[in-house]
Amino acid sequence: MSVVRDLRVLLRLTDFRRLLAVRLLSQSADGVYQVALATYVVFSPEKQTSPAAIASAMAVLLLPYSFIGPFAGVLLDRWQRRQVFLYGNLLRTVLACGTAALMLASAPDWLFYASALSVTAVNRFVLAGLSASLPRVVDEERLVVANSLSPTAGTLAATLGGGLAFGVRLVSSDSDAAVVALGAVLYLCAALASLRMSRELLGPDPEQVQTSLTAALGSTARGLRAGLRHLAERRPAVQALAAMTLVRFCYGAVTVTVFMLCRYAWSSTESKGLALLGLALALSGAGFFAAAVASPWAVGRFGPFGWMALCAGTAAVLVPALGLTFAPAPFLVSAFVLGLTTQGTKIATDTVVQTTVDDAYRGRIFSLYDVLFNVAFVSAAAVAALMLPPDGRSALLIAMVASLYAAITLLLLRQRGEG
Repeated sequence: MSVVRDLRVLLRLTDFRRLLAVRLLSQSADGVYQVALATYVVFSPEKQTSPAAIASAMAVLLLPYSFIGPFAGVLLDRWQRRQVFLYGNLLRTVLACGTAALMLASAPDWLFYASALSVTAVNRFVLAGLSASLPRVVDEERLVVANSLSPTAGTLAATLGGGLAFGVRLVSSDSDAAVVALGAVLYLCAALASLRMSRELLGPDPEQVQTSLTAALGSTARGLRAGLRHLAERRPAVQALAAMTLVRFCYGAVTVTVFMLCRYAWSSTESKGLALLGLALALSGAGFFAAAVASPWAVGRFGPFGWMALCAGTAAVLVPALGLTFAPAPFLVSAFVLGLTTQGTKIATDTVVQTTVDDAYRGRIFSLYDVLFNVAFVSAAAVAALMLPPDGRSALLIAMVASLYAAITLLLLRQRGEG
């Protein structure tokens, strides 16, 4: 396979291997930490879990990625990136230990969320630094391949970290704190792994750093405004981003529903509910993988807007057919279907944005894309918090999601016809 061959070539590069090790350890720790937070909010015996609590947890996990992102790059281009990986992961080690202590002490929720927010906020610097460092360890000929394989490997590491967290959570007595402690150990390993690279290896070069921080932040804000004006002139990109935002909203609403069903409606014990949630997330992940396999052919066959319309139309039919039963087996099938259709829509949206937006503006547009993607998910959790009963059974919410999918399908078919 070409992917295996390309990865084998890259792994011969010593500095690439060391940078990849930092990514794998950092993102596996992220997966452990995020699952620990989610299960603490949803499955702690001493807590009466509510959709509002889930919405709060999702806000803590997702929003820092979006709002810090554009301005994190300004600071990242002023600091040595190797030091960002070292001190950033050391800081997260300490903060994660603090989160574990708060769990054991049954601290007030606001203090717990403040600690969790601090850990996830640092992550934006680390992930952006990993991407910015790649050109320093890979030659230009292999850069495209490295940009494809390295983030994919990181996502897989985060998934495996989440699976490890579920396993520890099921067998440990002080489970939530133990899982967070595991994440802290992995953050520490990532910090130590960064020491295998020299301070100067990953840049930035001192002569290329803008001298004034105020000027750098100001130029970033002006650049974002220019990016928005450019996007407004690209109607296909605007429509694709709007459709992706709504699809992500629907996926978020169903995700919160599954959390509540696993917690209260489908299981009489915590361990069974946690196992069902893990299975649902695994099937959704399998749907993401299936979308990655199917989308290149589907986009070539139907066009990006045709594939997006097919994804949304499939969800519009299957969400009510499977979801209104509120039974585990149909909902688990829908987890796979929605994973496939959501990721398929995202892949098509990426294609539209990349092909219609000028190269000079793509970074800024994808920063906006990141904001829309995560805010839609958190907004869905907030709406679900208002609509869901304690056991998660809401026919009205399922009907709303199905109606949104149907509306998205019609809008996308119209755009395809105009194109």
